[in-house]
Amino acid sequence: MKALNKETAVKVQRPERIIQFGEGNFLRAFVDWIIYNMNEKTDFNSSVVVVQPIDKGMVDMLNEQDDLYHVNLQGLDKGEVVNSLTLIDVISRALNPYSQNEEFMTLADQPEMRFVISNTTEAGIAFDPSCKLEDAPASSYPGKLTQLLYRRFQTFKGDKTKGLIIFPCELIFLNGHKLKETIYQYIDLWDLGEEFRTWFEEACGVYATLVDRIVPGFPRKDIDAIKEKIQYNDNLVVQAEIFHLWVIEAPQEVAKEFPADQAGLNVLFVPSEAPYHERKVTLLNGPHTVLSPVAYLSGINIVRDACQDEVVGKYIHKVMFDELMETLNLPKEELIQFANDVLERFNNPFVEHAVTSIMLNSFPKYETRDLPGLKTYLQRKGELPKGLVLGLAAIITYYKGGVRADGAEIVPNDAPEIMSLLKDLWATGDTQKVAEGVLAADFIWNEDLNQIPGLTAAVKAYLDSIQEKGMLETVKSIL
Repeated sequence: MKALNKETAVKVQRPERIIQFGEGNFLRAFVDWIIYNMNEKTDFNSSVVVVQPIDKGMVDMLNEQDDLYHVNLQGLDKGEVVNSLTLIDVISRALNPYSQNEEFMTLADQPEMRFVISNTTEAGIAFDPSCKLEDAPASSYPGKLTQLLYRRFQTFKGDKTKGLIIFPCELIFLNGHKLKETIYQYIDLWDLGEEFRTWFEEACGVYATLVDRIVPGFPRKDIDAIKEKIQYNDNLVVQAEIFHLWVIEAPQEVAKEFPADQAGLNVLFVPSEAPYHERKVTLLNGPHTVLSPVAYLSGINIVRDACQDEVVGKYIHKVMFDELMETLNLPKEELIQFANDVLERFNNPFVEHAVTSIMLNSFPKYETRDLPGLKTYLQRKGELPKGLVLGLAAIITYYKGGVRADGAEIVPNDAPEIMSLLKDLWATGDTQKVAEGVLAADFIWNEDLNQIPGLTAAVKAYLDSIQEKGMLETVKSIL
């Protein structure tokens, strides 16, 4: 078994054109894999300098392997099982700005630098007023980025052709807008002047993006077999699903410079990220939230098994295609394609996705992922969507606790005030009071859902049916 480095494996040298804040599994299995494909299939010809965004991280491990590692993609692609291994060679070097600050700052002086990509977790795009311009480095990610941009502005004397294109990949809606606002806060805090502000505004672009790929990470249980297969001692293998989607809210001139869509990849440059964000939340997260309690209370523990079950599988299909899809505004063919991709992901034979892992904080999830669809469906069709209402009744039943028919324990987990409310309501033994009490909880819904015509009666009827006939029989009654 060989060590993995540039002596034992081929590593092509390419111009350093991308600064990447973050060295974790997601960026390596998503962004760097995409850049690898762009290098292979277009004339992009770029390498990545990785910057560790916090003091403790993995850059030493990366550098030990000369920044080489394998991505293991697993899943279904149009019904075919795929389990592939690809050697990713796009990272030229990895820096820790806490111990290599001058090397980090000189990235700003490299004329060919053009892109900044980040994934510093949702908490990473935040303004920390304690950061100073002279910190080496600033503690926050936007602070470090502002230091770098200001250095570049000074080095190239405000040359408008030396601006940077910035793609944040943090999982917050309109991440680019938030990052841009935070950079402006640092420009004001550090008094960097109107000239720099204008250069940043006119020469640089900060673009909102939506990223989607499940990345389980280091394949602990498969690593010995993988090393045997590749014949390298790779300690940075990262496992991910086949599906990938990167929606970038940017004009076509940016797409020309970053031609990911020309490499046969699922990367979209669009005028607005919002409908794609809504599509993902509605058609992926929405079904997840209701299928979990319905499946668990039907005696099913894994998402894939729920999809393949004769009754629950039909329920999932009904919620996705007949109810939630009817509430979205993108072209129908696009929505059907996306929903079919979602089902393939749910059916991934390599992932044991426990439905109970989705059940944490189910009420807040329902409020953001399913309630908007329920209201839109009612408005458009003049009736309540049975599958979504049954899903809500299933959550309420799950939060009663107790044991399943097969003896498995039901252990709900949510904010203390939600747990306490459900406990008190179920203690009444009256499903009318349970339905009314949950729907009236404005600290969950920010409104009284009893005002939605017919909802209270429908929830009560499903609660009664689940108590009397069980979950599976209740599901059959709406199919």
